[in-house]
Amino acid sequence: MDLMNTQFWGNSLAAWLIAAGIALALVVILLALRRILSRQLRKLADRTTTKVDDLGADLVAGIRPIILIVIAFAFGANSLELPARLSRLLELTTVIALLIQAGISGNTIVTFLLAQALRPGEGADSGRRTSLAILGFVGRVVVTSLVALLILDNIGVNISALLAGLGIGGIAVALALQNVLGDLLASLAILLDKPFEAGDFIVVDQYLGTVEHVGLKTTRIRSLSGEQIIVSNTDLLGSRIRNYKRMTTRRIEFAVDVVYGTPAEKVKRIPLLLRQSVEAQPQARFDRAHLKEFGPSALVYQIVYIVESPDYNVYMDTQQRINFAIIEHFEREGIDFAFPTRTVHLASAPPSVPTSPAKRR
Repeated sequence: MDLMNTQFWGNSLAAWLIAAGIALALVVILLALRRILSRQLRKLADRTTTKVDDLGADLVAGIRPIILIVIAFAFGANSLELPARLSRLLELTTVIALLIQAGISGNTIVTFLLAQALRPGEGADSGRRTSLAILGFVGRVVVTSLVALLILDNIGVNISALLAGLGIGGIAVALALQNVLGDLLASLAILLDKPFEAGDFIVVDQYLGTVEHVGLKTTRIRSLSGEQIIVSNTDLLGSRIRNYKRMTTRRIEFAVDVVYGTPAEKVKRIPLLLRQSVEAQPQARFDRAHLKEFGPSALVYQIVYIVESPDYNVYMDTQQRINFAIIEHFEREGIDFAFPTRTVHLASAPPSVPTSPAKRR
């Protein structure tokens, strides 16, 4: 009993043993919980298609045992009467350990998000892979910097001047590299927002072609005539982009001109003939056909239909068959196509009035 009451740093040996027992018990419990929870989350992740449980399993597996040991001993030390400096040191060690673990978890989240962004089938694009690597590096630098600043602030370092210096230096670098950073941010915007990807057929202003490569500064487009068009990412995002690769159907509108003088019965029958011409095609969905207007030299019929395929060749083949069908229908019905004509009416000259002999003199 005398031994148990012996004082060490203001606490009896019994108090030290109780604190050590609490710390060791917590270490065992926390490590066991970490192992069990990690195993169960991994099994759940293998059975489901969602990615949230995968992230949870990675976060639990990323918890460092040394962090749990520090937390356990800090909790056990709460039952002791420690000197102020030692208590402050223990508190500071616990905070630093928690901040380091937060940084590790933050890096785990960044790595997980990058892995999800670089899905199978998209990793072959070197530009995308490079952009993701840079994005991951920037994310890790941000997380590490925040953790380092918080640690410095907790140990008593005045970080206000450091933050001010970093802010001024960052502004100077941003001004010097304004164009490069603009294209880099545009590249990251393309990567995250995905208005187009490598292999998409796009139209930008008067340029059109297939996207070959999305780089850090420029995007390369292979035009239909064969040359490569290089556009900066900033200019590209500032333009209106038409992505034909993501088209599911095509809405087609065209007109047929019929000569004036066509009998009224045939004029009324023409929309039906046009509809039959469209509906006879397997990949065309008829929308409407109407006598739209009386043109300068013809009766103008407007036809609208939907091609159930984004393929341009399918559209052209369908349009050609529709044109053939219209020609055959018009031949059977005796309907003539119109072509630009102009009728000129010439007025006859008025008869000349003879003048009297006196006037002639």
